Amino acid sequence: MKLRVGDTVQVIAGSEKGKTGEILAIKGNRVVVEGVKKVTKHVKPSQADPEGGIITVEAPIDASNVAYYDTKAKEIVKLGYKIEDGKKVRVNKKTGAVIENKKK
Repeated sequence: MKLRVGDTVQVIAGSEKGKTGEILAIKGNRVVVEGVKKVTKHVKPSQADPEGGIITVEAPIDASNVAYYDTKAKEIVKLGYKIEDGKKVRVNKKTGAVIENKKK
């Protein structure tokens, strides 16, 4: 999978189609995108959360339902790999620009 945590993606299929957001987590072949597929979760009281209650969280969606969103071009693009200075880097297939990894 060419997507990384911190990448901006757009949902291309499903009920949330068209929404954009940043990837918060990757779990196998599923991604958690900020502000997409919000679900309510009932939490029992615990020492970490003594109140408990109902909270809203983002649920994971399949990675095949999202595409990398280029914020400069304002469109979705495909990603590829290229060897540059002996290192494998991700590139925008349309423009050939190198995609920098955002560290969190």
